[in-house]
Amino acid sequence: MARICSADSVADGEAQRFDVEGHRIAVIRIGETVHAIGDRCSHANYSLSDGVVWPEDCAIECPKHFSKFNLRTGMPDVFPATQPVPVYPARVVEGDIEVDLS
Repeated sequence: MARICSADSVADGEAQRFDVEGHRIAVIRIGETVHAIGDRCSHANYSLSDGVVWPEDCAIECPKHFSKFNLRTGMPDVFPATQPVPVYPARVVEGDIEVDLS
């Protein structure tokens, strides 16, 4: 597990990009739950962390073409994206967000 940041540094309902050990990761916080996915849209390489978080759908929307990616599975919901993005196990430990990059 890699320590990414303090849990308080990612606001509820927001996403933030981190570059860790060669991985570009979007960390998303919904309430007390944190999610970590690959930060590149599988369609056109845009940063997902710049997109809108949809807490009720547990998804993030690509800011360029509006495909939403499920934060649990990485799967997109509509075209133009057709391929999933990586999903990484994430958790809060002693006030810090940790992500499993293996």
